[in-house]
Amino acid sequence: MDIEFSGEVWHWRGPAPHHFVTVPADDCAAIADAARMVSYGWGMIPAAVRIGGSSWSTSLFAKDGGYIVPLRANVRRNEGIDVGDTVTVRLTIG
Repeated sequence: MDIEFSGEVWHWRGPAPHHFVTVPADDCAAIADAARMVSYGWGMIPAAVRIGGSSWSTSLFAKDGGYIVPLRANVRRNEGIDVGDTVTVRLTIG
């Protein structure tokens, strides 16, 4: 399953701070359907992610009834991405 969307980058300041983009609600139902087949536990869903010229493998996190995409520090640095920026995310689930 392939999904493309734009979203704002936000920062979680918890004990393990990280940057994320929230998947739009419209795409979350399709991801939830696919999750039954691809999840490896704890609601984690494997995904290939592409932003600009950068691509990497990660897992989507379940949050507040939806999903969030973690952004790697080197991707943010290479693509010049900061908190509040809107980015186009391409996901391949599974």
